[in-house]
Amino acid sequence: MEAAAEAASAAETHRHIHRCLAVRAPLPRCSLGAGGASLPLGGSSDEASCGSPRWIGKSLSCVCIKRKGTYERICMNLTPVQEERLQRLRRRMKVYFDPSRRDHQEALRALWHATYPDQELQGLISEQWKDMGWQGRDPSTDFRGAGFISLENLLFFAKTFSASFQRLLKKQCGNRATWEYPFAVAGVNITFMIMQMLDLQSNKPRTFVRAVFIQMLSEDEWAFDLLYCVAFVVMDKQWLDKNASYMDFNEILKSTRVQLERELLLDDVMRIEDMPSYSLLC
Repeated sequence: MEAAAEAASAAETHRHIHRCLAVRAPLPRCSLGAGGASLPLGGSSDEASCGSPRWIGKSLSCVCIKRKGTYERICMNLTPVQEERLQRLRRRMKVYFDPSRRDHQEALRALWHATYPDQELQGLISEQWKDMGWQGRDPSTDFRGAGFISLENLLFFAKTFSASFQRLLKKQCGNRATWEYPFAVAGVNITFMIMQMLDLQSNKPRTFVRAVFIQMLSEDEWAFDLLYCVAFVVMDKQWLDKNASYMDFNEILKSTRVQLERELLLDDVMRIEDMPSYSLLC
């Protein structure tokens, strides 16, 4: 009984000690490939796996990836700040748009005024919404895929990077297609794509991208919204580079996701602002 109690106590202590996401520290010894050197280690061999996503789904506590020329450990357990911000973001993702809620109505009006500051809105159901790229007179019907957070993302983009927002809204740059993507609906789809990419609703991290993003979230509570803005300008750039038209939208969205994942895992990217495509925003 005493041994069992001591083991439980040790496990609890270990659990608290390892509530980390990224730690620059000596890592468990793991091979870098055939004939490759090995890294010095501390801890048991089941705590890390280097250079490969083989750790995914194996209930390991940590992995290590190469960033900034060194290896750092990414652990599944979170710091209190990371846990708090992740839970807050998860709650945001679960909120459906409710046209009967006053705060949702006000957010929709705020989006209109941020988009068209000199144009009076005739109503929450109006033909005017089609100018922004909604499918019909009632934009609330387009939020079903991603919920209220997609409206928050659009509003954040409009207020934080107004020049980029207006440029994309008005399709001001490049040789545009005859059948362009609808701006607002594209924004909802981008939110949904990022939610899928980051896989934040699952209890265990299954991708390096998710683990890296959670580290970024601990540095900036608005990391998701910033990533959304980057994703939107990346999508538009790919749209122009590939001379895309309306029927190509899903393929452009897929290639946008691939680019975002690639940039998030670059050695020097520790914040959303470090992503190369962040420079597209203005």
